[in-house]
Amino acid sequence: MGEQVRKQKKSSIIAGGFFRFAVYLIVAVAVIYVGKTAYDFGYNIFYQQPMDSEEEGRDITVVVEEGDSVYQIGKTLESRGLIRDAKVFVVQEKLSNYSGKLQPGTYILNTSMTPDEIMEILAKENVTGQPDQTQDGESEQEGSSELQEGSDASAGEAEQGGSEG
Repeated sequence: MGEQVRKQKKSSIIAGGFFRFAVYLIVAVAVIYVGKTAYDFGYNIFYQQPMDSEEEGRDITVVVEEGDSVYQIGKTLESRGLIRDAKVFVVQEKLSNYSGKLQPGTYILNTSMTPDEIMEILAKENVTGQPDQTQDGESEQEGSSELQEGSDASAGEAEQGGSEG
């Protein structure tokens, strides 16, 4: 009878050790997975890559509606193939100089642009090559009436003056 008790103790010690090893292995795999996911997320935030190279880039028209959240804008950009992940775009916007400055309108964006370049245009801080927002029946923006009423030469001079700096 003493032998059976010893065998049961040995088997329970072996089973307990195996169970403990399995738990440690699962925890280690989970920590590695979470660490890799967090690293990839952070890498995508700070190492911004365009979707296409400069030569392969294509222009895509994007409409940002009044009241769209940054996440909704990111989902639109992601569905159009301009960015890889809308959640990463939200964090990039929060960490950028354009936080809270994205404005509604119609924009022409290129797949060779980085998220920072896209945000610069969406914040209307670089409107070179963008459609005139007053033609869509929207109210005129401040200063836009001068270009519409002026001659074509003055419009050209205004564009050149903005692209030199």
